[in-house]
Amino acid sequence: MANESIIIIGAGIAGLSAGCYSQMNGYRTRIFEMGTNPGGLCTSWKRKGYTIDGCIHWLVGSSPGNNFYRIWEELGAVQGRHMVNHDEYLRVEGDDDKVFIVYSDINRLEQHMKELAPEDKDVIEEFIKALHRTADFDVPLEWAGISLQDFAQRFTNPFLREALGEALLMAFGYNPDLPMLGILMTLAFLHLRMAGYPLGGSLEFAQAIERRYLDLGGEIYYKSPVTKIMVENDRAVGVRLADGTEYRSDIIISAADGRTTIFDMLDGKYISDEIRGYYDQLSVLSPLIFISLGVARSFEEIPPSVAGLYYLLDEPVTISGREWRWLPVHIYNFDPSLAPAGRTLVTVMLASDYEYWKKLKQGPERYKAEKEQIADKVIALLDRRFPGFAAQVEMRDVATPMTFERFTGNWQGSYMGWLMTPKTLGIQIGTTLPGLENFYMAGQWVRVGGGLPPAAMSGRDVTQIICERDNRPFIAMVP
Repeated sequence: MANESIIIIGAGIAGLSAGCYSQMNGYRTRIFEMGTNPGGLCTSWKRKGYTIDGCIHWLVGSSPGNNFYRIWEELGAVQGRHMVNHDEYLRVEGDDDKVFIVYSDINRLEQHMKELAPEDKDVIEEFIKALHRTADFDVPLEWAGISLQDFAQRFTNPFLREALGEALLMAFGYNPDLPMLGILMTLAFLHLRMAGYPLGGSLEFAQAIERRYLDLGGEIYYKSPVTKIMVENDRAVGVRLADGTEYRSDIIISAADGRTTIFDMLDGKYISDEIRGYYDQLSVLSPLIFISLGVARSFEEIPPSVAGLYYLLDEPVTISGREWRWLPVHIYNFDPSLAPAGRTLVTVMLASDYEYWKKLKQGPERYKAEKEQIADKVIALLDRRFPGFAAQVEMRDVATPMTFERFTGNWQGSYMGWLMTPKTLGIQIGTTLPGLENFYMAGQWVRVGGGLPPAAMSGRDVTQIICERDNRPFIAMVP
């Protein structure tokens, strides 16, 4: 049968998913990955006995009851994996000992919000009603047009307004235009205990999918960056690696960075004004500075939470050219596999500017010095909140937007693709390019709204499209 061989570019979650489902449906696949590990952005790395988790805070589909769980089952990712369901999504500490806790339980959240801000009873009840509807899978689509920033301004209580408009904003990717529908869905999944954290970290999660792919007969080539997609008579016929090696195939799927795929691997030859407009006009999620610290401390006094603890600083501080009033700290006291006994991994994620770091990178000494300065500053800030913290730090690691770009190839070092706003919600860039046959795309650049479940679903969807084209019944099975 024709069209039996497929080359997939990138072993991130979308590429692994496309590989798994293609193998399930009788195609012979090979994945070419620029890095040394599976998972792409879904990764972890080790430093001085600590495992730094670089991705998963909560996994939609961590338990039965929705379609995403079925996909994770088919990919072999959740079987035998212990999931932690937190009672808190986020804890916000303001001045005068004020504390706002975004509880996972909707009813507990309502009670807490009314205790904090009885004057905002009406808007709280409207919010809670929408949450209950979402948890009942009656999604209130009218909330898709309301941004987080606009919603926060509805509160008259100054602390709650600030906690929602600033701290929650940071927790959801520093996106003031994020549609409230995204927040409702996240909190509803937490309430239903369908968005747990997989113990062991992100790389271990990705490696489970890699095992599934290999068990299905797929092949992965690491340290094999693709530089060109070979085209003959407007048909994709293979790939060329950085070392000049060429591999041919009936079908090519790129699960790599979208801009690199379209403008570099294909030289921008297969593109419409609409697609060009997306890359010229749409914003991507702000890249991150990712500060990781290994601390000789257990933090038993801090309740575990999904997104961590956000606390108001005594005074604003400038880090990499931006002023910060709040510091977000994620304390992994719930996953002992990430640190030696009696110790804890602590991370701080701050939005940053790609161009700022790109210029710094041109001078290696300046770049390194800036990273060290940031680590020093963050440790000093954490020492004020947790006295004795600085003396307990055993490991420090700072990843910048340039780090993300180097290891994943992601455009501008973004960690999750396009920025979701009420205007861009629902935009689909598409899995094919105009005028090019036997070529498909998968991953976080084919639609607005990133994250692991859409990436996995994207790999599944593109396989269904190929099966339909080849008149094959689509097969998806649980191992």
